[in-house]
Amino acid sequence: MDQFRLPKIPMPELELPQAVRDVLAEADEHLKHRPKLLAQFHNCFPNTLETTTKLLDDGTTFVITGDIPAMWLRDSVEQVTHYVPLAKHDAQLQRIIGGLIKRHTFYADIDIYANAFNETANGWHWDANDETEMSPWVWERKFELDSLCFSMKLAYTYWRETELTDIFDERFKKVMEQIVHLWETEQRHIEQSPYRFMRRNCPAHDTLRNEGMGMPVNYTGMIWSGFRPSDDACDFHYNIPSNMFAAVTLSQMGEIAKWVFRDEQLVSRMARLEKEIRHGIALYGTYRHPVYGQIYAYETDGYGNVCLMDDAGTPGLMSIPYIRYVSVDDVVYQNTRRFILSKENPYYYEGTAAKGIGSPHTPPGYIWHMALSMQGLTADNDAEMLAMIDLLENTDAGTGYMHEGFHVDDPDTYTRPWFAWSNSLFAQLVYKAMKKRVL
Repeated sequence: MDQFRLPKIPMPELELPQAVRDVLAEADEHLKHRPKLLAQFHNCFPNTLETTTKLLDDGTTFVITGDIPAMWLRDSVEQVTHYVPLAKHDAQLQRIIGGLIKRHTFYADIDIYANAFNETANGWHWDANDETEMSPWVWERKFELDSLCFSMKLAYTYWRETELTDIFDERFKKVMEQIVHLWETEQRHIEQSPYRFMRRNCPAHDTLRNEGMGMPVNYTGMIWSGFRPSDDACDFHYNIPSNMFAAVTLSQMGEIAKWVFRDEQLVSRMARLEKEIRHGIALYGTYRHPVYGQIYAYETDGYGNVCLMDDAGTPGLMSIPYIRYVSVDDVVYQNTRRFILSKENPYYYEGTAAKGIGSPHTPPGYIWHMALSMQGLTADNDAEMLAMIDLLENTDAGTGYMHEGFHVDDPDTYTRPWFAWSNSLFAQLVYKAMKKRVL
């Protein structure tokens, strides 16, 4: 197995929790017939803890995304998601994950619009000249609807898994209330929102048009988002997968508001907002395709314009069952899945080494390991799940890790050799296959 390993990039030493070591021992037994896959799993399953996680003195946890010294709300959640089911009887994992949840609410209380933050108020920024209301805590202030969904998803799943409620302090409730107010405001972005974002001398996907306000939208009941989960600007600012995620998140937050905080008024606001979003998705977020039938659009502006594509990031159209908006056997989802895994999707590529979904975030002809992992996680049959694992195993360029994008004809040509989210999603897929006893 050691022949497939690479040296870890030095980080503050963090002893692996016993529950994580138990999973690695379980893999030694179940994957012993596939030594390369076993080595990849040993590399990727603990990668977040070994290379990106720092326990802070205030009891919170800071998780960098990998090769960038900042913490994305979205990425940091997905980097630890595969540990949450292991946390119930592991105090060390509870310290790590509970601390990350508290760090999220700390950041959200500083800037409810920002997507990525610094460990300290050091004034580091992706671009120091961004025209928006910046804070020294904020690495980047792109408003991405899905970011806060991930924060709440982690809190909800951790609570349901461990039954621990110490994360639900006064700040947590304040942040939930801020999220609901923010989303109600962004239902009417043009009329009510104070948010503006402009970046000069950059690619078009890194800034918002219309003096930082974005392109015009019609009221739909959905929530406006400046940027996609890829950090690229939306073409049409109602991103359908992100609104689906928000609807699911409101239901989860409603449970917390009801059973932990006993706030029926807040529960009612969340339920009303969720209903409006779901109605907006049903009314504006689908498209009748001449080949694939009724499918979900990726984005719309509410004026009848739609963007038909999918991006490798989560949430995307592929990940709709993963975020629990509909089940994998939903007819519209299955139609959508066939569309996005075809050349009708402008970011679907086929080559001599692989085929799958890429992103406008990377060059043409590059597909993402994350997209292959998500395709496996949302597959409705074991054969497709195993095919994705085989493809992932064979496209790591001999590094033992997953990457961001790689060329469909040459997996040795890739972007971001250290991308912890991709490693975690791959590990989640392999572990799911192990538990199903299909490997």
